[in-house]
Amino acid sequence: MKPILLQGHERSITQIKYNREGDLLFSVAKDTVANVWYSVNGERLGTYNGHTGAVWCVDCDWDTKSVLTGSADNSCRLWDCETGKQLALLNTNSAVRTCGFDFSGNIIMFSTDKQMGYQCYLNFFDLRDPQQIEDNQPYLSVPCSEQKITSAVWGPLGEFVIAGHENGEFNQFSAKSGEVLKKAKEHSRQINDIQTSVDLTMFISASKDNTAKLFDSTSLDHIKTFKTERPVNSAAISPIMDHVVMGGGQEAMEVTTTSTRIGKFEARFFHAAYEEEFGRVKGHFGPINCVAFHPDGKSYSSGGEDGYVRIHYFDPQYFDFELEA
Repeated sequence: MKPILLQGHERSITQIKYNREGDLLFSVAKDTVANVWYSVNGERLGTYNGHTGAVWCVDCDWDTKSVLTGSADNSCRLWDCETGKQLALLNTNSAVRTCGFDFSGNIIMFSTDKQMGYQCYLNFFDLRDPQQIEDNQPYLSVPCSEQKITSAVWGPLGEFVIAGHENGEFNQFSAKSGEVLKKAKEHSRQINDIQTSVDLTMFISASKDNTAKLFDSTSLDHIKTFKTERPVNSAAISPIMDHVVMGGGQEAMEVTTTSTRIGKFEARFFHAAYEEEFGRVKGHFGPINCVAFHPDGKSYSSGGEDGYVRIHYFDPQYFDFELEA
């Protein structure tokens, strides 16, 4: 089946996210707009308008009622998923790099960048307490003075957040006390992306050191390594098979000097147990910035530096990939 091409952004895609049922796909880019699409046919459902800077992150809660976006305009915004109405605006001192709902959808976390003399913070808000939103006062704010957070996800049961840092380190921050529960350093360079497995027991990290690695969420034990010869921008774990998909390419600065063939702008499939690559899917005219599996495991999406989101369908049993563009 031919991939579905979603053309709703003018600049490069920064993150894509499916909701839990997988009927909606959210995409954000460096062009201030957050889009939501029907994943089955690629029809655009609507946009969330309000940000005035690049939007770095997006998340959707468990029952697809609210959407959270974080942007370089120094704000994190909460939207009504159905109507596109802005429900809350949380102003920060620097750009919001990562954001996420916990499993209950009641608590949100977001991290801010270390820039303009402000340090990196990991903030926690309880949406059940409107006073916190009104006063813009998180119930917990954890400073990360050493290394800024580049990617973060909620761990199982909403007890902690797993954060990846600029130096390749992982920290588990408790959502109650803010203390660091565990540390691990398996990557030698910046962590670009962290995504959890469907049951939250494992997570995969994508790094600038040309590898993606699989970890246990609770103990931070390193399980598997997937090696490539390019920086990995994003990686995702299949919900039904022992497969991972990775997207990458070289730095955006060097893209103009290479052809798409040399640039290696394919999504790459690895077997999660054997660490072997078994498939590649071409498509983007630039590095892939983010990948995500559909919750049913029968399709995946990728967002690229070229501003397109592509939804690829395949039969995971046979992996009869359509390798033409």
